[in-house]
Amino acid sequence: MFVRTIEPAFYDTDALGHVNNTRLPAWFELARNDLFKLFTPDLDPRRWRLIMARMEIDYRAELHYGTDIEIRTYLSRLGNSSFTVTQEAHQSGTLTNVGHIVLVHFDHETKRAVPLEGSLREALAEHLQQTESEDA
Repeated sequence: MFVRTIEPAFYDTDALGHVNNTRLPAWFELARNDLFKLFTPDLDPRRWRLIMARMEIDYRAELHYGTDIEIRTYLSRLGNSSFTVTQEAHQSGTLTNVGHIVLVHFDHETKRAVPLEGSLREALAEHLQQTESEDA
């Protein structure tokens, strides 16, 4: 599991006084940088090897300015060429948001999915965790 701490800025808030819902996808993407480095260690977009196939976020509770937010990132599914990244936002001990992102290992020249194999697959498997929905 990768963990990042986000300190919300005043400009992240909206007229209702809580963190705007548009900030969370950006913070989730930032928190995926550690995962992205498994594919492209220097994060050079000219050598990027991923595409996003799906993104969904469940908003369970409000986030507030003035208290750090912990983003936890892990894999909840590891397929042949795609995988699901689950991300959780926690603030003051409360799970506030859960996101699921499907990423595909992709060759941009051939426009085809590439199998997840060898040391890359092993590195991804280290971050594979069972999620709540799989427990039920």
